[in-house]
Amino acid sequence: MTSPAEKAERLRLLHRPGQPLLLVNVWDAATARLIERAGFPAIATTSAGIAFSRGYPDGQRIPRDEMLAEIARICRAVSVPVTADLEAGYGDSAEAVARAAARALDAGAAGLNLEDGTGRMEEPLFELGRQVEKIRAIREAGRRRGVAIVVNARTDVYLDRVGPESGRLEETIRRGAAFRDAGADCVFVPGVKEVGLIGEIVRRLACPVNVLAAPGGPSLGELAKLGVARVSLGSGAMRAALTLVERIGEELRTKGTWSALDGALSHSRVNELMG
Repeated sequence: MTSPAEKAERLRLLHRPGQPLLLVNVWDAATARLIERAGFPAIATTSAGIAFSRGYPDGQRIPRDEMLAEIARICRAVSVPVTADLEAGYGDSAEAVARAAARALDAGAAGLNLEDGTGRMEEPLFELGRQVEKIRAIREAGRRRGVAIVVNARTDVYLDRVGPESGRLEETIRRGAAFRDAGADCVFVPGVKEVGLIGEIVRRLACPVNVLAAPGGPSLGELAKLGVARVSLGSGAMRAALTLVERIGEELRTKGTWSALDGALSHSRVNELMG
């Protein structure tokens, strides 16, 4: 499986409601190789993790070219399909987002995430019509390259707590349905943990739905029963790795010991992995 079109089709087929595609989001070539070696059939990037690792805060603060360069390194490091997190597309216009999507395809990505959050308190979500245009432009960019790129369209209604709580479900359905009808293969609704709410979203959208796994949320078995098609960790694995580094430093500084290094991958194993 070497062609971009084949990888995109393989990625699309992995989205099975009730048998979720599990994605450990990676932030560099080393983590991508580890997750591929663990047997996962696809890999997702974390935009936050890549930004953090390069010294930027999350929220589309990393320059587009730096993000795309890291995505290219990740794609070159593995043979399984890669779905790349492009945040809000690195541009307000559909044309700018299409250019970013085309470059992600050129970097080797088989799918991509596109979010509707703006990061602005006064206007937390992009206008729905504009977001629909972006999704259509991404699909067209893929068609021009002969690749049916897998679009995971994210709405941040719950993640950013947009509007009154009583209206969030309807706004999520309104946006998710519009994204689906514009050509999105999967609708990503981060920030939801309540089982009944997830089930309602899955039922009403009637398309593959992606849920962000988080402590305190439903188990994988529960999500599968609800018909969820994709479960991802977001920046969780990267933040857990940073937590371990913090603990190592704190132990060394306060105790002069390094027991937190116990169980670390051997140098030879990581060297072989990267070879």
